[in-house]
Amino acid sequence: MPLFINRDQIFAHQVHLLEHKLRSKEERLLELETENAILHLRLAECLGKLHLGHEEKTKALAHHQHHRNAEKITQSALTKLLSEVQALKQDLSEVFAVYVSFANELEEQSKQLLKKVDQASLTLRDHNGDEVHDLQARVEALEHSLEEEKERCRAERQRRKELHNTLVELRGNIRVHCRVRPVLPIDNIQFSGPGPAPSEEVVYAISDDTVVVNCLKTGMPVQNKIFEFERVHGPEDSQDDVFEDIKPLLTSLLDGYNVCIMAYGQTGSGKTHTMIGSQPLGEHSGTKQEAQQGIIPKAAAELFRLISEKPAESHTVEVSVMEVYNNEVFDLLARDEQGNAVSQQRDVITTSSGTSQVTSLTSEPVFSASEVMQIVSRVLKLRAHCNTLVHTDSSRSHLIVTLTISSKSPNALALARRLQNAKKDMQRSTQREFWSPRCHRANPAARNSPDKLFGSPSNSPCLSPSPSPCPSPGRTTSPTPFRTKLQLVDLAGSECVGISGVSGAALWEVSCINRSLSALSDVLGALAEQRPHVPYRNSKVTHLLQDAIGGDAKLLVMLCVSPTQRFITESLQSLGFGTRARQVQKVLPRRKNNTLKDK
Repeated sequence: MPLFINRDQIFAHQVHLLEHKLRSKEERLLELETENAILHLRLAECLGKLHLGHEEKTKALAHHQHHRNAEKITQSALTKLLSEVQALKQDLSEVFAVYVSFANELEEQSKQLLKKVDQASLTLRDHNGDEVHDLQARVEALEHSLEEEKERCRAERQRRKELHNTLVELRGNIRVHCRVRPVLPIDNIQFSGPGPAPSEEVVYAISDDTVVVNCLKTGMPVQNKIFEFERVHGPEDSQDDVFEDIKPLLTSLLDGYNVCIMAYGQTGSGKTHTMIGSQPLGEHSGTKQEAQQGIIPKAAAELFRLISEKPAESHTVEVSVMEVYNNEVFDLLARDEQGNAVSQQRDVITTSSGTSQVTSLTSEPVFSASEVMQIVSRVLKLRAHCNTLVHTDSSRSHLIVTLTISSKSPNALALARRLQNAKKDMQRSTQREFWSPRCHRANPAARNSPDKLFGSPSNSPCLSPSPSPCPSPGRTTSPTPFRTKLQLVDLAGSECVGISGVSGAALWEVSCINRSLSALSDVLGALAEQRPHVPYRNSKVTHLLQDAIGGDAKLLVMLCVSPTQRFITESLQSLGFGTRARQVQKVLPRRKNNTLKDK
């Protein structure tokens, strides 16, 4: 018999046929037994009718005889079926015995084949051991080379990012970061129609600088739209990860540059969570709550940390908070005559220097990050909110928190020039001794003593590069104060009335919000296309943030995007806004060195 004939299948097939015949015979036997029982019932009925008459008795006897004949036939058929069943059982037992013998034989042959395979593998290992070792060495070398290439790729990617940031810095472009929030319960709604489900995730952060949107349409192939930004954060990134890429901007504040961080996106996309956080700003009882803080409290903490590394009392900080509600500017730190907090309307004007300014804006000095957080937490209660189908506490106004830093550091350039002049004067004085006649402390004995040139005021002569050698009070290295601003903006979210479900007075709020955001988009479009006229005054938001959007401040836009199909229209609009913002080439950021005017 051949070695690889599938005997199991053959025997199994035969067993299956025999079992089928056995089942058919048993079914036939049950049918005959049922028929026999029916005949018995009919016989009983006939016997019960014997008293009806002789003819009926004769018929009954004939009928009984007929049934007896049928019973005999049935019994003979049953006997034949029983004999056939016995024969089938005998055949089945024989087939099973043959199957067992074949299985044992196949097991023995399998063992012999395994032994032969082991012997062959041992022989092959003995003959090709060196080749296998060489292959393993080549694999290890390739893996090492792959790791080196990966490391080089990471280094090149980091270098490319640094060069890109430098290019953004030199070209004066707006930095744009994007954050894709996770799927929330508001995304899961009942849907039973054609097309993609509203809760289906279609916006993905595929890398640290790329966002992909799957545009799904019924009966149409999937179209992927790709957007690139300076930094992209996925749903898994924490608040610390988001702030880590923003932290370097805060160092520029103490270097003399204005900075503005703006959160843009639709309602419910996570702007307020990104800017403020999900925990109350006044609470700092644990690291978990601090990890949930947004950009505003973290920026305040980082700012005061940087100030603590500077000389004492070299920087002072003031905070002001405004909101733009229904295209009107309100001062949230204002107070009434009784000293109670009240939202006071203010005007935005353009100064002679071309900068925007809020008249009579209230500012409060702060000395720590906790004071900033307490103030912001207090005024958030005055901010306009509304309950919608998308968000239970939707912000209906644009919130602007401004930290003004007054630096008293000396002008480094002027100080360096004075030191160079002093050095030249000292060298000149060693060749020609010009002592000021006004310097009544000039001592001839001190002329030949260089150690006394920098002695105490009571015995040191005064050197001067001018005809009057003693330095005048107007030329001392006194500090030159200058001011810089950190503006943290939480814009109200754009929304569709059909999705948010607002009505009544809230419709006017939605109209004002969408018009102000459209005005912001128009301003960016005009700046990107370098039009001669930029429509800053079309909205109070753009007029108020004119210095940050088109001025010389370092501006970072944080796009907040929803990931699901339900909000894909607003998500595409937000991503398009960010792409347009990246194309804006602003005025190069300049250091602020204007002297503070005396009040």
